[in-house]
Amino acid sequence: MSKTAALRLGTRRSKLAMAQSGQVADAVSRVTGRPVELVEITTYGDTSREHLAQIGGTGVFVAALREALHRGEVDLAVHSLKDLPTTQPEELALAAVPGREDPRDVIVARDALKLTDLPRGARIGTGSPRRMAQLNAYARGHGLGIETIPIRGNVDTRIGYVRSGELDAVVLAAAGLSRLGRIDEVTDFLSVDMVLPAPGQGALAIECAADNADLIALLGELDDPFTRAAVTAERSLLAALEAGCSAPVGALADLPPLSAPLERGDPHADGQIVKEMRLRGIVGTTDGARMVQLSTTGPVPETDDQAVTLGRELATEMLAQGAAGLMGERAQ
Repeated sequence: MSKTAALRLGTRRSKLAMAQSGQVADAVSRVTGRPVELVEITTYGDTSREHLAQIGGTGVFVAALREALHRGEVDLAVHSLKDLPTTQPEELALAAVPGREDPRDVIVARDALKLTDLPRGARIGTGSPRRMAQLNAYARGHGLGIETIPIRGNVDTRIGYVRSGELDAVVLAAAGLSRLGRIDEVTDFLSVDMVLPAPGQGALAIECAADNADLIALLGELDDPFTRAAVTAERSLLAALEAGCSAPVGALADLPPLSAPLERGDPHADGQIVKEMRLRGIVGTTDGARMVQLSTTGPVPETDDQAVTLGRELATEMLAQGAAGLMGERAQ
């Protein structure tokens, strides 16, 4: 392929996928000096109307993109990192994990209500067992009488349930709304102390063929080492719990001195030297009745192996406290 030929970037067809892939395409074009064209691919997760927990969750948005890479129909692919199975195929390289967006979950509620202002009996929609488990646990602990309702669909569909009055609120990822330019529709940002995000939430993954050394080297310029270390630790925790990405597992690796300013929306909070990374994990039953939540702190990982070890060690502690019994069917 010539050095000036367009690079073909595989993406899901959803508005959100197209928005984030468009942003990545601009960045890839900048570092490679080549035009980038988006190749739209429909995945099983896009066409199935079943709930993610029923169709397995793990990899349903990813397989078709990876198959297109295998067949040489695209040169690289962009995924929401939280959708990636924790096992990386040998023939594909995770070439770049760009800087992470806000990892928090958010509420879009009627009448601009915050979670704690919702009336007793409020119906909150989410397709995520992880969100259900933590929201129900928070509600139990704070006397909120909410009901979590399983839903599917894109951002428009989900917010539509609120606008039509069918639901009082829905839970979404801050990062997705931000990439769509719709962050102003959020009525409440959920602190990570209230709801831990999905492992890898807010981060993107750029994959290409493992034997394409030139492209891997160029894409490496888009990699953010802190984000990669954090998501590697989170996904290592998920893998060690033998849980799929539809399991009720929350995890977040962050840099404690920076976390509060970043949650306040100050992206320039990095003027200090950070030496420690904190990893928090939670797993629970979807009714919120039983939860295992633990955290650990260690030196900021300098290698993938160190990040993996951080995740595995916390998972071992969580399993010792009964985490396995809270996840329903453990993913194989």
